[in-house]
Amino acid sequence: MINLRLENIYKNFGNGDVLRGITLDVAAGEFLTLLGPSGCGKTTTLRIIAGLESPSSGRVLLDGQDVTHLPPERRNVNTVFQSYALFPHMTVAKNIAYGLRVRNAPKAEIKEKVNEMLRLVQLEGFESRMPDSLSGGQRQRVAIARAVVLAPQILLLDEPLGALDLQLRRQMQTELKALQETLGITFIYITHDQEEALNMSNRIAVMRDGVFEQIDTPEEIYEHPATRFAAGFIGQTNLLECHIEGPMALSLAGHMVPAQMPGHTEALPGTSAALCLRMERLKIAKDVPENQWSLPATLVEYRFANGSLRSLMELPDGQRITALNQTRKAIEPGDPVRVWWDPQLAAVIV
Repeated sequence: MINLRLENIYKNFGNGDVLRGITLDVAAGEFLTLLGPSGCGKTTTLRIIAGLESPSSGRVLLDGQDVTHLPPERRNVNTVFQSYALFPHMTVAKNIAYGLRVRNAPKAEIKEKVNEMLRLVQLEGFESRMPDSLSGGQRQRVAIARAVVLAPQILLLDEPLGALDLQLRRQMQTELKALQETLGITFIYITHDQEEALNMSNRIAVMRDGVFEQIDTPEEIYEHPATRFAAGFIGQTNLLECHIEGPMALSLAGHMVPAQMPGHTEALPGTSAALCLRMERLKIAKDVPENQWSLPATLVEYRFANGSLRSLMELPDGQRITALNQTRKAIEPGDPVRVWWDPQLAAVIV
């Protein structure tokens, strides 16, 4: 069942199109993430869904109903912002209850639902606290509880974890995903953090310059990126320039290497392409196992980053390639090495 449909949405603020004809279907109960760099159109898309902006052209449909020109209060959609947007003069309980009070819900119902939300976001006992006495993670939980207490069809989350430190972000990623699965509400989530997108989403829509580069599951985007941008924006990636030599072979750095071509391509020999190699899938050694194909390279340097060892190498044509989690053994910078990988785990992008 399609919960949300965007049909050929354009948005122009007077100095060029911010959104350029995007179309998207979101299923009921789905966790979909809009992933892309700053300025790609993520927040504009979210604001159009919420009714805070009107598209220049195109339609927004909720459960099949055209809501393109309906105001926010007439859409069963709520938004959680990075800034929390809590009322500083209200307690936790009153913040959560605010929307119910606006709707003139009975007091008994308000109390019951507030208590239910406090249990859901693990803030029981905090109902009398003021927002300024809470941690960032606790304030974000209150903001989420205030949004979901009204049982929206869709919850929009605009970089809600952006203000949190790394450890708390990761904890909240787990909690948010569990909360979404418990509630069964459609989540549309904005981030420029690929780790968040990969960890939390049923599907990811990779955005660039107002269009979707690829919409698919995290696994499919990781294993089979459709464009160079999608490949480079997801995962720790080497993108190497090469040429197609046949249905199972590439020319790379002056050498023939085996390759798994994408099923949709019928590119002729000599066609330029990019080989997407995930850093953690590369192997390097001074000597290679018998019958193992490999490329010659020179080790340039080792780097330590985020607890991992990265080996930077240079291929004969000057292209550089990085392998992750390689032990030093007896290899030192300047040494010749051999590099290889499983061709079935390397995507060819034409």
